[in-house]
Amino acid sequence: MSFRLTGLLFCAAFALSAQANPALPGGDTTTTKTGANAFSMPASNLSFDKRLDFSVGNSFFRNPWVAAPATTDARDGLGPFFNTNACQSCHIKDGRGHPPAFDGDNAVSMLVRLSVPADESEQHQAYLRTLGVVPHPVYGGQLQDMAIPGAVPEGKVAIRYTPETVRFNDGSTVELRRPDVSIDHPGFGEPGSALLTSARIAPPMIGLGLLEAIREDDLLAGEDPNDENHDGIRGYANRVWDAAREQTVIGRFGWKAGQPSLRQQNAGAFAGDMGLTSNLAPADDCTPDQTCGQYPDGGQPEVSDDILDSVTFYSQHLAVPARRNLDDPQVQAGEQLFLALGCAGCHTPSYTTGTHTSPALSGQKIYPYTDLLLHDMGEGLADHRPEFNAGAREWRTPPLWGLGYADEVAGEPARYLHDGRARTPMEAVLWHGGEAETARNRVLAASAEEREQLIAFLESL
Repeated sequence: MSFRLTGLLFCAAFALSAQANPALPGGDTTTTKTGANAFSMPASNLSFDKRLDFSVGNSFFRNPWVAAPATTDARDGLGPFFNTNACQSCHIKDGRGHPPAFDGDNAVSMLVRLSVPADESEQHQAYLRTLGVVPHPVYGGQLQDMAIPGAVPEGKVAIRYTPETVRFNDGSTVELRRPDVSIDHPGFGEPGSALLTSARIAPPMIGLGLLEAIREDDLLAGEDPNDENHDGIRGYANRVWDAAREQTVIGRFGWKAGQPSLRQQNAGAFAGDMGLTSNLAPADDCTPDQTCGQYPDGGQPEVSDDILDSVTFYSQHLAVPARRNLDDPQVQAGEQLFLALGCAGCHTPSYTTGTHTSPALSGQKIYPYTDLLLHDMGEGLADHRPEFNAGAREWRTPPLWGLGYADEVAGEPARYLHDGRARTPMEAVLWHGGEAETARNRVLAASAEEREQLIAFLESL
C-alpha cells in the first residue's frame, strides 16, 4: 500500500507545493523515497553544492568517535562517560529510538535524564535559569551507561513493565504496559531518594529545520494557558535558555521543548550523549565526584565549530517523505475523524515557514501535525521531572509526519511516546490524558471501523 511519484507527476507535485498540498508535507523539501532509508534523504530543493554540505554533515553524524589520544584526531575525545559513540546509533537510520528490548539489554537509543528538586540556593537558581533543571550532584544531568577503558560506567538502565488493560466501549481490549525505570549497578554510589528520572527515546530527525523555520508569532498564536476558548486545551511555549544569544527564548526541540535551536540541541547531545565538548557546550556531564580530569581528552573544544555546523546543517535538511494513500476512503474518513475527535487541538496540521538562514527551508507550506507547545498529558504519562517551564505532566506535542514510515525505517515494529512504552499508534493514543482526556474518551467510544479509519489516516502521514 505505497506509491512513488515519478517523472512529470513528481515535477507537477512540487510546482504546487507553495500552495496547500498535503501530499507534500515538507513542501519543496519533500522526498519521495520509501523504505528503510525514507528518513535519510536530503531536502529535495537543495542545490548541488548544498547537497555536498549535507553529505559532510552526514559523515560526522554517522561515523563513530573514539577515545583520546588517537590518530583520528578529528573524532577523538569520546567520554569518559557516554551513551553512544555516534549520533546514528541513537537515531537509527535517522528515525526513532527504542527502549531496551529485554532485561539486561543496552539502552543504546534511549537515555535517562537525571535531576534533583531545586532549593532556593543561588547555585540551584542559576541551574534552573540556564539548564532548566538541577543536575544530580554526582551523576549529572543524564545517566551514561558506557565508559572508556579504565573508567566505570555510571550504571545500567533497567525498565520493567506492568500490564494494564484498556477496554473500548464495544468490549474489545488493548493491553498497555506501564514502565518502571530504575538504575542498576550504580558506579558512584546510590543516587538517593531525591533523584528524578525521565526516560527518553531518540525522536525522528526528519523536518527539524522546517520546525525551526516556523515563525515564533505563529507558534505563540496557539498559546492558551488559561483556556480562554474553553476547549479544555491549555498549550503554551516553553521558555528556555539560548546559550549563543545569552537570553531566554521559546523552546522548540526535545520531548519537553527544552532546546531553542538545532545547533544547541546538537551541542547538548555531543556533550551529554558522547562526553564531547564544544564552544557552545564547553562542559560535558562530568561532576567533581567523578574526577574526569584523570582521563585524556581530545582538546578544547573536542567538537570544532565547523563540525558542529556540519551536523546542524545535516539535521536541518533531512527531508520529510511524501504522504501515501491520500485517495483511500479509509484515510479520508480517518482524517475527518481525527478532526472531529479534537486531535488537531494540539496536533496542528499545517504552517507556512518564515525566513530561515537556509533558503531551502523558507516559505514552505508544511504539514507537521504539531503546535510545538507544552500540554498536560495526564498522570499516566507524567515523569514528575520539571524542565524550565514544563511541568511534571507536561510534554511538547510531537510531530506526526512520517508516522506511517516508522516500521519501515526501524526494520521492526517501532516504539512510540517519549519512553517508547507504546508498541502501536493506538497504544500511544490510549495513553493520552490530561488535556487530551476528552479526545481519548471519544476514541474509546468509537466503533472498530472508526478506529481502523483513524489508524489508516495516521499511517498515511
